[in-house]
Amino acid sequence: MSSILTVVLLSLASGPVHVPKELITFDDGDTVAIKWPGKEVEHVRILGIDTPEVRHLDHGIPFAQPFGELAAGFLHGAIACADKVTLLRSGQKDPYKRTLGYLYLDGKNYSVLVLQARLAVESVTRYGDNGMAKQAKECVAAARAAGPVPFEDPHDYRRRMRDVTKWMKEQGTYPKGAK
Repeated sequence: MSSILTVVLLSLASGPVHVPKELITFDDGDTVAIKWPGKEVEHVRILGIDTPEVRHLDHGIPFAQPFGELAAGFLHGAIACADKVTLLRSGQKDPYKRTLGYLYLDGKNYSVLVLQARLAVESVTRYGDNGMAKQAKECVAAARAAGPVPFEDPHDYRRRMRDVTKWMKEQGTYPKGAK
């Protein structure tokens, strides 16, 4: 049995799942897409964190948030440097049908790493622990120890960008090709 097929079969099981790096894509710092062979792409919203936004015209984010590209680069670099990537699913989905879970890179919680780098805010206080109290506690502690971040809370930024997007669409100035 090929190693990729083994990984796909294991991905159906509960508990930590090894994810070959070559199956992972992303465009921001808190979401990944896993292209499991022979299955639909699994979109994973990484729990415990909210990173600054990158430009997403189709999601009503016409301008990248400061530090958004840095957070995306941090995820890219962290995955590239890891020998082993593991997904720990919460068993829940978000309103956008994304899997909710934690990524571990060489046994280290990615959410804690990006919080320590001050490229994310913790999201546990706003959204709860999603049944993963140990990991959530680690995120809250890492954010507290890291101190204040140099950017607006991404939740507030998204809310503000919805108003900007609405206004731009009313004025006919929203970039072409976006919904």
